[in-house]
Amino acid sequence: MTPVEPVCESIDIPAGEGRAVFVDAGQRVKIIDVEGQQVGDVFAFARDDLREYHSASHTRAHVNRLFPAVGEQFVTSLRRPILTLVEDSSPRRHDMLIAACDPARYAALAAPSHHASCAQNMQDALATIGLSADTVPQPINIFMDIPVDGDGTLTWETAPSRPGDSITFEAEIDCVLVVSACPQDLVGINAGAPTPLKLLIENGAST
Repeated sequence: MTPVEPVCESIDIPAGEGRAVFVDAGQRVKIIDVEGQQVGDVFAFARDDLREYHSASHTRAHVNRLFPAVGEQFVTSLRRPILTLVEDSSPRRHDMLIAACDPARYAALAAPSHHASCAQNMQDALATIGLSADTVPQPINIFMDIPVDGDGTLTWETAPSRPGDSITFEAEIDCVLVVSACPQDLVGINAGAPTPLKLLIENGAST
């Protein structure tokens, strides 16, 4: 296996919260499910213009599958590669069909008005680094298991990831990455109790 440079930044993401980071082209981002069965919403924006962002629909067309396999790329709304999936130690159940949870979603589920959401986590996390986005893109929902039946029906399964499972992306361009430890506790995707994630930023693979 190609050696990787030491971690240059480690960020804890508390349950139900989000964090934003600047990632340089060539750097790798490893997202770890600390306790298991926790979904993470990942948003990626081009650093020089946040109006360009990872697009789930463009990516599905690019790879001809519902979610890229290891070695395949995620592309932006302008069809530029932004991330490559380089490692995945989880059961490899991820989603790019479901929108980020937001206040309207929780209102429909009769949650309290102050309930956290991945959409608001994204905006709050960007604000902490002095940025804002006009659009909440459809996220890369890591560790999220949404099977599609033969008749097109979707089911919401508990994340199958185990404690310490991880997924690693390599940045293809300078970007801004936001990761939300999804606060969903009314649908069983997080086994009813959201838990933390950890984010490690590494230098790129040695040559």
